[in-house]
Amino acid sequence: MFGIADYGAFVAAIVLFLAIPGPGNLALITSTGKGGVRAGLAACLGVIAADQVLMWAAVAGVAGLLAAYPAAFHAVQWLGAVYLGWMGYKMLTARPGDAPVLRIEPRHYFRQGAVITLLNPKAIVFYMAFFPLFVNPATHRGLATFAAMAATIAALTFLYSLVVVLLTHHLAERMRANPMVVRVLEKTAGTFLIGFGIKLAISK
Repeated sequence: MFGIADYGAFVAAIVLFLAIPGPGNLALITSTGKGGVRAGLAACLGVIAADQVLMWAAVAGVAGLLAAYPAAFHAVQWLGAVYLGWMGYKMLTARPGDAPVLRIEPRHYFRQGAVITLLNPKAIVFYMAFFPLFVNPATHRGLATFAAMAATIAALTFLYSLVVVLLTHHLAERMRANPMVVRVLEKTAGTFLIGFGIKLAISK
């Protein structure tokens, strides 16, 4: 289908990839908790935009560049580790009354969702190494095949993110009445972000 080898498996792989806990999911949840559905959807669009950048970069041959120069990939890992660690630190050290680490501005959430995705080695590895396995050389249609893959990824990401955002918003509305719960969740999110950063820094 569209030059994609086993389209059903391709869709399943994308869904599994989206469901794996990581910085992207945390960005959606945190953004929604801070700014509601609008902020969550803005972060979702940021993730989708970054996904498209990574995929088309792979199409343009960045995969070969990273394979030839492993140091480039490790540099991206360290950038991601520093960024996530900094965000986690800001959350852990925030005090009541401080300006939120994640401001309730749609354009801010869009940017954060995009940056976290661009600096997430999980996403980079997927687009640079895994997704080319689903290209069928015999029926490949050039840009049309890659466009079909890009559209599929964008659609699935939006649907998955919409579910996450709506569920998070529903729970956040109930918890917003208890500031202590919100504080605990913010500290927990900060701890996870630092953990993700450390994991990226020590990954080989």
